[in-house]
Amino acid sequence: MSNEVWILGGTGRSARAIAAELLRRGVEPVLVGRDEARLTAASPGGGRVVVAWDVAAMAAEIRGQRPAVVINTIGPFTVTAAPIIEACLPGTHYVDLANDVAAVGVVLDRHEAATAAGRTLVTGAGFGVTATESVVVSLCEGRPQPSHVRVDMIPSLDLEAGRLGEALAGTMLEGLPGVEGGRRFGGRRYRSGRLAPAQLAGEPLDLTLPDGDTVTTASMPLGELIAAQRASGAPSVLSASSEAPSSPVIRAALPIATALLYLAPLRAFAIRRLASVEFKARKRPREFSWGHAVVRWPDGSTAEGWLRVGEAQSFTGAVPAEVAKRLLAGEGKPGAHFPAALFGPSLAESCGGEYVSAHSGHGRR
Repeated sequence: MSNEVWILGGTGRSARAIAAELLRRGVEPVLVGRDEARLTAASPGGGRVVVAWDVAAMAAEIRGQRPAVVINTIGPFTVTAAPIIEACLPGTHYVDLANDVAAVGVVLDRHEAATAAGRTLVTGAGFGVTATESVVVSLCEGRPQPSHVRVDMIPSLDLEAGRLGEALAGTMLEGLPGVEGGRRFGGRRYRSGRLAPAQLAGEPLDLTLPDGDTVTTASMPLGELIAAQRASGAPSVLSASSEAPSSPVIRAALPIATALLYLAPLRAFAIRRLASVEFKARKRPREFSWGHAVVRWPDGSTAEGWLRVGEAQSFTGAVPAEVAKRLLAGEGKPGAHFPAALFGPSLAESCGGEYVSAHSGHGRR
């Protein structure tokens, strides 16, 4: 096995950010993708590239060359994770940026296989999961099992001009195929320790950030839901995002819109149309991005915590790079894990995050 770190989807925005962060940590990345010219142009410092036209070809290259770590940035992760993990198990650690319930489940379901192979799989190595999970881990350290956890992810992104693309559009519109606890195009939360139905964009909460700004978050079935439950053991868990629609009109229309997605031709049409949407470059709306959690224990006591980071995409570049560096150093553990559960709350600090004391008062419903 080599000591190389491969980044699949090497010309994308996330991959470029990860490559830059790896170089900052003294690790030269190998970019993997279908276009040699674009890979070479995107490679920082003109490093080695691997040309592979699709996921099957990437898997074949992984089996043949056995890099030390593979970072998968190619969505939908519900499609790409399984074949890449199978290629990695003989001799390569795996990291991805998955951030929905279905996709992280694909990785977690390989826990026993990874343990038997002595390989580490890390899913959710991006802003949303890592920022919120880190707060939950820090609040729950040395405490008994809580009864309820709510996590809120509040990203602030610099938006590059371009198209959404089919991979991201597919991730957004494929719903939660095969996920227990509710409809494919419905929400999820934990009740009594099990996944259960929840309203999409439900339970809106007005939050005052530690810097005085205000946002509204609402429930979304994101990967941080699973991460927060596993980190805390709480039987009741809700995940929410400031990116969820909080307007009463839009929330009322969501059940009708999602019902149409059950029709495969309409879903395929919607994915194509969404993928072709072009957007203009835009500066981030706030200086900071935030991970937030409120934890409640059976005795009625509560704790609230915040993690402050800069631009969310930059943090998403730093997390997999830091994870890969630690895996190269032999600090991983066989099996499938979320980042903060594996490396502790200090991981976020190594990626530029800072824990901030809670302001007085919680959000208001």
